[in-house]
Amino acid sequence: MQVIVTESRRGQVVLDFVRLTKPRIVGLLVWTAFVSMTLAARGWPSAGAAMGGLIGLALSVGGAHSINMAFDRDIDATMRRTCRRPVPTGRITVGQAYAWGLFLEVLSLGVLLTWTNPLTAALSLAGFLYYAVLYTMVLKRRTSQNIVIGGAAGAFPPLIGWAAVTGHLSCLALGLFGVVFLWTPPHFWALALARQDEYREAAVPMLPVTHGWRTTIRQMVFYTLLLWPLGWAIEAGSSFGRPLTLLLVVLNGGFTASVLGLGLRRVRAMTVFRISLVYLALLFGGLLWLALRP
Repeated sequence: MQVIVTESRRGQVVLDFVRLTKPRIVGLLVWTAFVSMTLAARGWPSAGAAMGGLIGLALSVGGAHSINMAFDRDIDATMRRTCRRPVPTGRITVGQAYAWGLFLEVLSLGVLLTWTNPLTAALSLAGFLYYAVLYTMVLKRRTSQNIVIGGAAGAFPPLIGWAAVTGHLSCLALGLFGVVFLWTPPHFWALALARQDEYREAAVPMLPVTHGWRTTIRQMVFYTLLLWPLGWAIEAGSSFGRPLTLLLVVLNGGFTASVLGLGLRRVRAMTVFRISLVYLALLFGGLLWLALRP
């Protein structure tokens, strides 16, 4: 019986360390990097660069998330959505979470320098520091624009994917960075609207808490509308033609309509949050199909 309990405890500890990395978010960001790789390679990227770049990126993102969970343990403990995370429950100590995050980042740099190139490693390190230090430790608790400025951290993966394959950046890579950057505020504010009371109780100055529902909706509409001209610019700089036009019209139209529906109180905030996730996944999925089609 003691052996069974011990093995169960070990499995729980391993699972908790995985949870520190926020694997679902890691998966979405790795997806954007992989699509960027195929666009850069104009087809399937080389196996070495792709595997090294994606594994290194996943380690770096997971490390940044672990630092975030360690630093935000007091916030997580007060919010219903996050109170069962490993650090606030005491299953993982603060020191262990910090050490795990730093270990993953060091391992990430080793992988990227070995299998890709210095530019990719530098971009990955910049994204790590941007999220773990600038957003988590400086912006999140001090300004209602935290997710606007700090959200750029989540836009690094397309740059990292592109650099891993080519060793440099391009206008298209910067365009993909811009898409994720502009997508982040309406995506996260939808969640913040749904969890507004929890953020207020935790004293996190999210826009819905500091400026209210109406201002938040206006800002969400603003950033969603900015995705339209950016999409047109990406289309103009690519060779994808009408298929990309159709993809952008359908996805941007659906995302914009959901935000407007939220403003009219006909769509729930969590519905918009989920639609935003589908939007990003399908947009990059469509770009992947366009990059790989004959």
